[in-house]
Amino acid sequence: MPETGDFKLIEAPSIAGAIAANAARHPDKIAAEDTFQTLSYAALDRRARAVLAAARAEPLLADGENCALLAHNRIEYLELIAGLSAAGNAVAMPSPRLQTEEIQGVCDDARVRVLFVDPANETKAAAASFDSVEKIIVLGPGYETWQNRVPAAATLPDIDQERPFTIPYTSGTTGKPKGVLLSMRSRVQTFFGMQTCYGCFGPQDRFLALAPMCHGAGLVFPLASVYFGGYTRILDAFDPEQVLKVLDESAISGVFMVPTHFHRILNLPEDLLVNNSGFPDLKSIISNAAPLSQALKEKIIGFFGTGLLHETYGSTEAGIVANLEPADQLRKIQCVGKPFSATAISIRSEEGRECAPGEIGELFSRSAYLFNGYWQRDAETAAAMQDGWCTVGDMARFDEEGYVYIVDRKKDMIITGGINVYPREVEEVLAKHPQVLEAAVVGLPDEEWGERIKAFIVTCDGASVDDAQLRRHCEPSLAGFKIPREFETILQLPRNASGKVMKKALRDR
Repeated sequence: MPETGDFKLIEAPSIAGAIAANAARHPDKIAAEDTFQTLSYAALDRRARAVLAAARAEPLLADGENCALLAHNRIEYLELIAGLSAAGNAVAMPSPRLQTEEIQGVCDDARVRVLFVDPANETKAAAASFDSVEKIIVLGPGYETWQNRVPAAATLPDIDQERPFTIPYTSGTTGKPKGVLLSMRSRVQTFFGMQTCYGCFGPQDRFLALAPMCHGAGLVFPLASVYFGGYTRILDAFDPEQVLKVLDESAISGVFMVPTHFHRILNLPEDLLVNNSGFPDLKSIISNAAPLSQALKEKIIGFFGTGLLHETYGSTEAGIVANLEPADQLRKIQCVGKPFSATAISIRSEEGRECAPGEIGELFSRSAYLFNGYWQRDAETAAAMQDGWCTVGDMARFDEEGYVYIVDRKKDMIITGGINVYPREVEEVLAKHPQVLEAAVVGLPDEEWGERIKAFIVTCDGASVDDAQLRRHCEPSLAGFKIPREFETILQLPRNASGKVMKKALRDR
């Protein structure tokens, strides 16, 4: 039996194998539904097997060649990931928000030979001057022809679950995006941890998938739903009114959202936020990708109700690392909870010493969920993986009860006058101002201080807030050296497709 560090791994079916088992039990049960189609488990199994057979017959995918999927959210993600992974082909997933040159960069970096693309992105893909891509297959009639040119696979192969099956690319908030090699083992093990933690991934559950499936978290939740035989409703675009309608009318028991989604829902007109009956079928609301401010958490709980919200901390590289359960949301301020199921966390000083409670250090995690490394980047892999422990450069601390607090990204830390300032602490204070919707704090070069602190503010009505007023708001909560010297009101914070604020773009303004 394979091992990862000290963690024994259970033998579990592949994604294609789990879908096939669900189809054998309940062939007519609806597995997934999107804007374009609805598939039963029998149909999803049949289509995944057709992808497997077509990939085996495709000369450009022989010998485990990488491929890519460029698409907005749709059911084809599920069948392609299941079928291609069974055939031994890893799937890179560039965001459909990327421009042609960026898409070309991802595909060439991953040495993709076959690119699957939805009709909305066909023009961008066709305009690229790829070095590696030799075939573009457009989802629709051309894809159906490709998928059905040979008989569907009658049997599913045994696969090496340590091999990469997807290659999502990091968001690039601190540099050039890197391909993250994720094994089937890492994500199947994650499914079992999620089933235990969140309670909304059983056969009777109904999950709403609205985050971009091209990203690690956006894909893992709908995959977990079909892995365990549940129902998944896939939205290809985020509309706050539609989300509330689906939650209300479709008996949804679980949903994953990023902070931007919550902001847009809670900023709807008051008459659309009347919710006298609540959402009686909802079991779990899972938040990830970027931290929730405490002020936003209070609004979420006030609207959706208690006992639902989980704030999850993790990364594409390490999977889910920590989770703050609903009961602790208002008790543990700016906290991401305790280590996730079967996960060990170590917080270390620069010298490698284990930090005492309250002491800030770099967070490392160890579990069965870790990635295999970065594609073609040995030096970066060695920096992220140290003796079986994974780090993505986040600074954190434990409290006396063993709860974890993410202070900031190591690369986002500001050093002003020789003193460390963590932007998230300042952002939390600014977010409590009644006119501030959200804030992002960065360090800018300064001849005298090394770095000076600047805050970018998004206000509730788009109007500027007086700098002096913002400073006075910060004074009771922050030491003088932590208070921004400059404030700038902008219409919205620059974010990538996974909802993370792109601080490099703010520094470059």
